[in-house]
Amino acid sequence: MCDNCKKRVRTRVAPSPTGDPHVGTAYIALFNIAFAHVNGGDFILRIEDTDRNRYTAGSEQMIFDALKWLDLDYSEGPDVGGDYGPYRQSERFDLYGKYAKEIDEKMEFPVESFKEIGKAGYFKLMVPTELGGLGKGMTEHSEACMAFAKSSATAGLCYMMHNVCLSIVLKYGSEELKNKIVKDVVENNKFLGFAYSEFGSGTNFYLPDIKAEFTDSEVILNGTKSMVTSAGQASYYLLLSSSESGEGIDNWIVPIETAGVEFKQSEWQGLGMRGNVSCPMEFVDAHLSKSYRIGKIGDAMTHIFEVVAPFFITGLASVYTGVCEAVLSEALSHATNRKHTFGSKLAEYETVQTHISRIYSQTNAAILGTKEAARAADAGESDAIVKIISARIFASEAAIEVARLGMRVGGGKAYNKMGIMERLLRDSYAGQIMAPSVDVLILWLGRALLGLPLI
Repeated sequence: MCDNCKKRVRTRVAPSPTGDPHVGTAYIALFNIAFAHVNGGDFILRIEDTDRNRYTAGSEQMIFDALKWLDLDYSEGPDVGGDYGPYRQSERFDLYGKYAKEIDEKMEFPVESFKEIGKAGYFKLMVPTELGGLGKGMTEHSEACMAFAKSSATAGLCYMMHNVCLSIVLKYGSEELKNKIVKDVVENNKFLGFAYSEFGSGTNFYLPDIKAEFTDSEVILNGTKSMVTSAGQASYYLLLSSSESGEGIDNWIVPIETAGVEFKQSEWQGLGMRGNVSCPMEFVDAHLSKSYRIGKIGDAMTHIFEVVAPFFITGLASVYTGVCEAVLSEALSHATNRKHTFGSKLAEYETVQTHISRIYSQTNAAILGTKEAARAADAGESDAIVKIISARIFASEAAIEVARLGMRVGGGKAYNKMGIMERLLRDSYAGQIMAPSVDVLILWLGRALLGLPLI
């Protein structure tokens, strides 16, 4: 037992069954098993099998065989059991679903989920390796958002916004600001949130009404941001204001402890995404050092088009693709396990088979479209933006359609909130109106394809 630990030490390795065993699995397993043994703890094997598109039959058994051949014995795992199973990640979705249900019903931010996300290192996903992060790009951003959203759309959405805000700081922030934020993210598991939306402005983020007065060293903010996600939970907020020069707009990082900042948390009554605790953020003579400004004076529109647009829109496509995946999983589970009054399984009925077929087709199309958009963005391809916009439009509309079909598969159980389908349906509707809304994006896509400016 570790002297400074109150609980028994437990280490693990979590390989993905997507092909031949990797030497990195053995490498990490060796260190973790050694640490567990030195401290009188346990070494655990967990199979990270959530990427079903890359799943390879027989790969899981090869992982078991390889670890045992190397004498890297684990005390708990899918093939040996244990008291803390299941040990396949795909088999834990029901557990996550129960927690997501609780978040929805209580309209509470997923605090515990975000603690675990931080501990697992996902807050530093986009941080360069030289700064202590994982150094990942759009593809990994998309995959993480998709995976989190499959369990909880709220968690996926809030996490996505963190990545976008942090990416702006990383690309345009001063060294002083970047080092401060990155240190808090990497060492203290802090995360960021958006404070862009204003009452009456819709998607016109580039026309902020919040009043910004400037002194030699400070900006003084007055006004209200309307729907701030992760309100009161994030440590830093990305805010747009009018520019000090009178031309353009400025991006700021606002620490949560800034005097004169208050959240009106009782005002959030969302149809879905009920755990994101979106609410107004009020600024009353809030003094902020100019060191918290990101980039050059009046240059925030560059940030929006180069970082916010691609990462945010891809992130939304990923979130609603995750919702589609959750619907498919729930519909398949219900259809194969639920028996009709007369003894037949629902899966035996042609109507149900048709619904499942349509759910799968649209889900698979959303997955492929979103992954292609992320890949094109990482590759810097000229048509990446049209692929990103298209993926977001399709995934948002597909989520509503597959959830609607999922409700028909689920029947009374779904309608009566006995499963998760009803929540998924409500969550899916946010996809059409979240800025930029689907209506706006359809216009943007047409303009982009015709070689016209988006706005």
